[in-house]
This record gives sequence, C-alpha cells and structure tokens, in this order.
Amino acid sequence: MKQLSAENFSSLPNQVIDQILNATKEGIMITDDKMTISLVNTAFESLTGYTLQEVKGKTPRILQSGKQDASFYQNMWKDIRVKGSWQGEIWNKRKNGEIYPERLTIHTIVNEEGIVISYFGVFSDISHNKVIEKEIEELTFTDTLTNTMNRHTFYEQLEDLIATSTENSEHAMLVVDLDRFKQINETLGNEVGDFLLTEVADRINSIVRANDLVSRYGGDEFLVTITDLNFQKDAVHFAEKLNKQLNKPFYIQDREIYITSSIGISFYPQDGIEVETLIQKADKAMYFAKQNGRNQYAFYFDELQTDAERLLLLESELRKAIQQKAFVIHYQPKVSLDTNQIIGVEALVRWANGTLGVVSPAEFIPFAEDTGLIIPISEVILEKVCMDIVDWRSRGIQHIPVSINIAALHFQQDDFMERINAILTKYNCSPQLLELELTERTVMEDSESIVHKLVKLKRMGFKLSIDDFGTGYSSLSYLNRFPLNYLKIDSSFIQQMTELQDKQAIVDTIILMAHRLHIKVIAEGAETKDQVKLLKEMGCDIVQGYYFSKPISSAAFLDFLELWEIHKQERTI
Repeated sequence: MKQLSAENFSSLPNQVIDQILNATKEGIMITDDKMTISLVNTAFESLTGYTLQEVKGKTPRILQSGKQDASFYQNMWKDIRVKGSWQGEIWNKRKNGEIYPERLTIHTIVNEEGIVISYFGVFSDISHNKVIEKEIEELTFTDTLTNTMNRHTFYEQLEDLIATSTENSEHAMLVVDLDRFKQINETLGNEVGDFLLTEVADRINSIVRANDLVSRYGGDEFLVTITDLNFQKDAVHFAEKLNKQLNKPFYIQDREIYITSSIGISFYPQDGIEVETLIQKADKAMYFAKQNGRNQYAFYFDELQTDAERLLLLESELRKAIQQKAFVIHYQPKVSLDTNQIIGVEALVRWANGTLGVVSPAEFIPFAEDTGLIIPISEVILEKVCMDIVDWRSRGIQHIPVSINIAALHFQQDDFMERINAILTKYNCSPQLLELELTERTVMEDSESIVHKLVKLKRMGFKLSIDDFGTGYSSLSYLNRFPLNYLKIDSSFIQQMTELQDKQAIVDTIILMAHRLHIKVIAEGAETKDQVKLLKEMGCDIVQGYYFSKPISSAAFLDFLELWEIHKQERTI
C-alpha cells in the first residue's frame, strides 16, 4: 500500500477537513511524526470517552489495554515502516477502564521528500461482532433448539469419560424417543413441536445430576448418559422417573398435550466400550420398547434383533439398486439474489423400490454410510448427474453447475479423485460444472491431507462448498485454511431468522465473515418471501428452497428453467 502524501490534504480548507473527520462513524486520531496526538474526531470521543483536550499532546499509549505484548507492537511498526500502513484487530481501553476490541488501520503521511510527518489511525468498535462470534462458537457445542449438547460434543465428552474410567466404572446409555411425536408435529405444526422438544429437554435436565450427559440426538430423540452407577437398578430408577416426568401434561399455546416415551438402555462396559456401540445397542433396545407397547424402557440383550428383517431386506435391495443404477436424481434450483437468475442446482437422490416402496433418503443414506455402500451410490449419482448435464448441453443449456453432496467416507478414499475423474472423462463432462459439497466434519478430520486434496480438486476445476454450516462443527477460524467457493448456511437458521433475532444476527454475521474471506454464501431452506427479502438485505449471494422450487426431476427442471425466464420478474424481491 502506498504511503499517503501530505499534498493530498494540504490543499483542502480546514472546514472541509473538519466536516470529513466528523462525518464518519469510525474513530480517527491524527498524530505528528513523534506519535503525539494533535487531532481526533467526535467519533473518537464517543468511542473512547476521551475529549480532544484530554488526549491532545499525549501519545496513543493512553489507550493501551495491556492485552498485546511488545512483539505485537514491534510487528505492527515493522509493517508501518515497510508498507506505510497496518491493519488488524487490537484491544484498547476506554476512559472508564473498559477494555474493548477494535478494527484499526494506521497510515503514514509523507511530505514531498518522502519523509514521514504524520500518522493517522481509523478504528471501529467491533464488540458487537465479538458477541456474535461467541454465539456462533457456542453453536459448536449445543443444539440450537434445546440448548443441550449437540451430537458432536456428546460424543467427545462420552469418549473422554470412557478414557478416564477405571475398571470398576459403570455407566448407562439411554436413548429416549418420544412416542407419536410426528403426529403432534404434523397436526399442531412445527412451532408447537419445537416448543415441546424444548420442554422435554428441560424436564430431562431437571432430573439428571451435574456429571450426567444430555444431548438431543436428532429429531425427537435424546441421549442421556448416567455416569458412575453404583448399581444397574439406578438406571432403571432414572428411566422410571423420566417416564413419569414426560407423562405429565405439557401446556403449549393454550393447549394441553400428552406424550409418552420409549427408552432403550445399554451399559458400559457390559454392552460395549465404544460410544457408537453403546448408542446402537441402546437404540435397538428403544425400538424393542416401542414395538412392545411404548411408554416403557427396555435393556439391550444379545438376541435383540429389532428391525433385523427390514435391515437385511434394505441392504439386499440397496445392492440391487446400485447394480441396476435404479436411483433418480432430482434438482433444486439456486437463485442469485443479485441477478435473479438460476445460477445452479443441487442434485438430490431419490429411490423407489418395488419391494420397499418409496424409501426416504433419511433412511437409506445413513444405512449406506454405515455399510460402506455410500461409495458406489455416490458414484451412481455422479454418473446420472453427468448424463443429465450432457442431455442439457444437447438442448442448448451450457452453464448450469450442479452441486453434489460428498460423503465423508467417499471423500476419504485414497483414489477418490481418480475415480470421479474417470466418470467425468467417460461422459465428457467438465469439472467446472460440478460443485462438491462437503460437511464440516469431513474437512475437520485431518486438516493437512484435506487441504492438499481440496487444493488439487480446485485446480482440476471443481467448485467447493461447506454444507449445513453452523449445525455442530462450525469454527470460523478454519475457513481461511480451505480453498472454498461457497458456504451453505443450514436451513434451521434460515427458517427461524424472521422470528428470532438471535438467529438473524448469526446469519448476518456468517454472511459478513464469509464475504471477508471472499467466500460466497448460499442460504438453503428458504420458504417465504420475507426470508428471501431479509437474506437479500443482508447481502446473501444465493438462495435455494421451497420459495423458488422443491427438488424436481431433470425434465421438470428444464420446464422450470424456461418458465423462469418468462416469469422471473414475478419473483423479484
């Protein structure tokens, strides 16, 4: 950055300079070459609490907080001397003693001979941003709805508990599932369902001990670990007490709602010494309790084979579907909020089976991930997407990029890039038309190897994005390590942001921070005009969701694309 010349300012009348200084919301300080303060603006006085008379003739040390060491300032001044300026975050102190963070830029002013005659600094208070960052940081540990641990944190804490357990330690794993919750959700609406889940979490927390672990596992399931049991019957007493708590009526929006729960119990180390094993066995016990009348608890036992027949059938039919490539791809359009154009689609797999009927991705995708079948399924999906891209190209549609979800297990294969490149070569399909969506957990596993693989994919021409940002593994600090094109904000934030101010603030902050890292933001799950309008006001780049279109077949998408060009003005926000 070039140093600023005094000539730029000397020609301006003092009245103009004063108006410029005091028109900005940022604090401004001007010093001489010895760093003696000569002038500050009104924003400086408001932000620091010091008046011009109180700081004039003093040095900026009056603002130092003590949070930065000598090396920090040495590096700062090295930049100022070499580059003529410095920019960064720094903690300073107000007149009342309050320490606060600010974004600070320092420039040098030189005369005609290039000699420094003055310095000026421009700063803004970023305390609010830090508060929002803290809220986002908290999202990495908690479920956003119930404020219990999220799955990732629960796993980590249980793993730590097991690692520090002695040979005499015994713990109980409980999977708690709400009976007929789906019926309540569909009849009374998602808002009532969310309130109910929050109340359930509160009742669970009211009877656990300080050292016990509680997590919302997903949907209407909760995980509870009762630590350091004296007797296994202690887990029984807890399950009975919890069922009594949940049998009491819930009062939500002037409604009296009754629910029951089915609870499955496994024990460490009797039933397993790994977190996943304990959860799986408690989950099987929970299904046994549900199938045998609900509103009760059951222990895991070795002969328990809940849903064994369906799982065997599911695996058999899934293998046949892979061989026959019997999956259908639907596409959900992505809309640029800047141009109101369709700028891409997300590919979503669908499966209708002659024996099982329509199988939800929520059932067969997790099963495929557990069995390793997700790898061949992903490659079938990629083939079908390539075939559709070739078909679109033959119809004159050249530039519609398609995003594909990449499972962690698939991405971690040593020959991942070679195999997908072979498919693209087979169909003469360019990587530039494909966007690979990776979960946060995938890229956090092993940063060095992940970065190497992502850089290679980027060089091949693929676009890269982080999917479902904010759902449990978010860490804004890692984003700048990866060559990302897009960040997708999870739909749970989008759908609540018009009603909840904290969700709106978090979405706003994610967009701002992503843009600072030159990453475009995609908001998924937008369902209403108000949500889309707010996202546009926040500067969000791209939106997908039911407001524009549900996922549709390739043929339906071509029709949609044609109609969009005709009627897109009706969707202008």
